[in-house]
Amino acid sequence: MPAQRPDNAPDALTLAGHPAIRHDWSLEEIEALFALPFNDLLFRAQQVHRAHFDANAVQVSTLLSIKTGACPEDCKYCPQSGHYATELEKEKLLEIEKVVEQARSAKEAGASRFCMGAAWRSPREKDLRVVMEMVSQVKALGLETCMTLGMVDADQARRLSEAGLDYYNHNLDTSPDYYGEIITTRTYADRLDTLANVREAGMKVCSGGILGMGEAPRDRAALLQQLVRLEPHPESVPINMLVKVPGTPLEDVEDLDPLEFIRAIAVARILMPKSHVRLSAGREQMAESTQAMAFLAGANSIFYGDTLLTTGNPQVERDRALFDKLGLHPERRETCADDGQAQAALEDAIQRQRGSELFYDAAQA
Repeated sequence: MPAQRPDNAPDALTLAGHPAIRHDWSLEEIEALFALPFNDLLFRAQQVHRAHFDANAVQVSTLLSIKTGACPEDCKYCPQSGHYATELEKEKLLEIEKVVEQARSAKEAGASRFCMGAAWRSPREKDLRVVMEMVSQVKALGLETCMTLGMVDADQARRLSEAGLDYYNHNLDTSPDYYGEIITTRTYADRLDTLANVREAGMKVCSGGILGMGEAPRDRAALLQQLVRLEPHPESVPINMLVKVPGTPLEDVEDLDPLEFIRAIAVARILMPKSHVRLSAGREQMAESTQAMAFLAGANSIFYGDTLLTTGNPQVERDRALFDKLGLHPERRETCADDGQAQAALEDAIQRQRGSELFYDAAQA
């Protein structure tokens, strides 16, 4: 007998055609979306996606780890945490010139946004001055800029904004109820406060979560509810699949069913129609068919390159080949060359940089 549409699942025509952006989704409504037959859910997500975006355009970002390891936080998924014995080597803050060089190469390879991540609880004053200069010089290249530096207060957010920072990434990671099982060194309220400071400073928000950390289905719905409550919605919503790293407490957690991951992508697209939903960490472990379904479900942003901060990511040439198979193209941005130039740049970069480890791309920040 075919699955029945839940009584409280929002109507598809309302989702596709209603001009209002909602922030008042109840947990029950979101769970009803998750419970829809898979084909119905993807169809609705496609309706919403096509109402707001070019369905075959994907925003391409690159992220560089500008300071790796020795983080004082105890996030159970993260190899950069100083609490766990992983094989990750600690690194100091990179020099500004090296960061700008990487950003220039990323732009040549077709990226429109350059993100910089540092393993800090919160930036110190001397470090903040350095990263502000990084922002200024990367912005001068014509790239959008994004940073993830841990918690920032109102003054730090204001100064980063004044330096030209476009986006600030600070993930909520999981639901409020499950959060204490993953992190104890900062609170959920701390994370929400940072997002509020970022928004008040005039920057765009990049915030999402990590799936497959042993959470219940209700936690995935509750995570998305927290993101939907942000006004406005985050401009970028990274949906990460846990990358299990030896030495971290989550290295042996049970794998999440890929179809459940795709459901989360689709529900995120329906709930946040105008946000870029980013297929982020975990792509290295995903089959091409899973990635294709993610794009069908409404994902329209990726991190491009060989590594995501400290975990693997599909190589540039594999990503480029997948784009060709699916008929996808880099999203045109005001800060980037047009699509034709970007495509040519991607092809040229693949030939020149095959086998290199030039990019240090983003993920579970």
